[in-house]
Amino acid sequence: MAVAALVVLVPMLAATLLAAWSPLAPRRSSLLGLAPAMACVVLAAMLLGHSVGRRQIVWFSGWHPRGGAAIGIDFAVDPIGAGLALFVAVLALVAFVLAARLIVEKSLLFDALVLLFVAGMLGFCLSGDVFNMFVFFELMSVAGYVLVGYEIRHRAPLEGSLTFAVTNTVGSILFLFGIALVYGTSGALNLAQIGRALHDRPLDLAVILGFALIAVGLLIKAAVVPFHLWTADAYAVATTPVCILLAGAFSELGLYGLMRIYWAAFHGVLGRHDAELRAVLVVAGALTAVLAATMCMLQHHLKRMLAFATIAQVGLFLIGLGLLSADGVAGTAIWIVGDGVTKAALFAIVGLVEHRHGSLTEGRLRGVARSSWPLGVLFAIGALTIASLPPTGSFLGRSLVEDAALKADGYRWVPVLMAAVTAVIAGTLLRAGVRVFAGWGARAGEDPYDADERDDERAPRSGAVLLTVASGLLAAAIGWGVVPGLRTAVARAAAVFVDTGGYGASVLGGVSPVVVVPELKAPGTTGLLYAGASLAGALIIATFGLLGFGRRPPQAARVVIATLRAIHSGRPTDYVAWTATGAAALCGVLAVVLR
Repeated sequence: MAVAALVVLVPMLAATLLAAWSPLAPRRSSLLGLAPAMACVVLAAMLLGHSVGRRQIVWFSGWHPRGGAAIGIDFAVDPIGAGLALFVAVLALVAFVLAARLIVEKSLLFDALVLLFVAGMLGFCLSGDVFNMFVFFELMSVAGYVLVGYEIRHRAPLEGSLTFAVTNTVGSILFLFGIALVYGTSGALNLAQIGRALHDRPLDLAVILGFALIAVGLLIKAAVVPFHLWTADAYAVATTPVCILLAGAFSELGLYGLMRIYWAAFHGVLGRHDAELRAVLVVAGALTAVLAATMCMLQHHLKRMLAFATIAQVGLFLIGLGLLSADGVAGTAIWIVGDGVTKAALFAIVGLVEHRHGSLTEGRLRGVARSSWPLGVLFAIGALTIASLPPTGSFLGRSLVEDAALKADGYRWVPVLMAAVTAVIAGTLLRAGVRVFAGWGARAGEDPYDADERDDERAPRSGAVLLTVASGLLAAAIGWGVVPGLRTAVARAAAVFVDTGGYGASVLGGVSPVVVVPELKAPGTTGLLYAGASLAGALIIATFGLLGFGRRPPQAARVVIATLRAIHSGRPTDYVAWTATGAAALCGVLAVVLR
């Protein structure tokens, strides 16, 4: 199918042309980046339409499988992958609109880098070859490193880019080592062929370590604890359009890649250990959510606050996917989209505040943005959406994940954890919003990142455009939860995604087996109660924060806070050490529980 190839080819060709044209046209036209971004949205939407309810397999150059063996490279397009590609394309379009208004000095190279970033993400969503997945992920990673450090006139972006690059390069190396082990044991790089080869052999240490190293590499990209340390440093210094792509899609793609590789290639050999793997993934997600929510509450720098909110949400998404069920995949897919557009709106608002007032910390901004009360209203709506305000997409997705957890033995505590974590995140954001846009409450404490403020930016040319974009994104977040037929469509997509046998038959045999579609019930009283608990908790936490509670914590709490801040030191060497420790621990745990 030509559309699948064009989805990736269009942004790559456009990036090449823009980079070549850049020396001749140093002052860019915003339309030059918007045009290919709009084309990507249209092509991705067409691709999703073609893949509804089934997989579309594209073999490049006509190299089709022979004798049940893949001899070429394919795109294996299913509704989840195509839907994620469409989501990425929409976020890219939003990023280009914001870039035209928020970024002051740049050339066409910025647009070229964003298009390369997007091309890598789109290719990763569609690829059916594990090595090609690695190549596309590296393409988006390298482009991401440059985009984070784009404003080279300042030191902080360069430092954030360095920590991002060093930590994620370690992840890339581990990912590649895992691919090498898998290739050595299966003799294949195509996901479907790997699955068939591993299904017929005993589960040995080489297979386990291959999967574990791939998982570590992708979890580093996803920013799962303890691999998350680069995230806040990168988000705090990146431009707002780049933050939207990082927070909305980059980390989530790490989780998508892990689940794609597991269900397509490893479920056949690891499936009898589902209970043990489920426990590892859910616990990792829970630790990520709790630690990141705690760090979020300690922040006064708005972008770092949103960064830790993103990490906490990634932890919750990992719980949903880690349940290893079609229900969990369906709920998480809906939740990721709802949360992604909400975070895009929040980053747009924060970016506008930064460019109007030259700061990102609560202390400096207290009451400064009173005249921008419409932004304050939107920010509050976004914060409440994070807490799963009905009937938003976040509420629907989270309710479905909670239902999936209640069906699994031993995970009835998951809804309580999700309610608590989202309450902390939303309460922290509400505290910041009220302090910035209303000037209420006690003054914020000292922020160690005040020194990173950049006061030489000028105001954007049109705040009305950005206000419209933020409003549209929040409207989409709310409307996403009430789209007719959404639960049925996503349930079918999730059933296709987790159908390991069907994946192999589609790719290697050219047939599309019928899948059993789970019934996803509409959120009931239980979901509403947990959402209500999150909203009430958010209001309580915001009130306590505004009144100054917790500014003088007990000695034990001060020690814990100091330790957490010390771990997030901003030094790449520390981050690599924690990454190596986490990698060794995760590989060791998987080697023990999967044998």
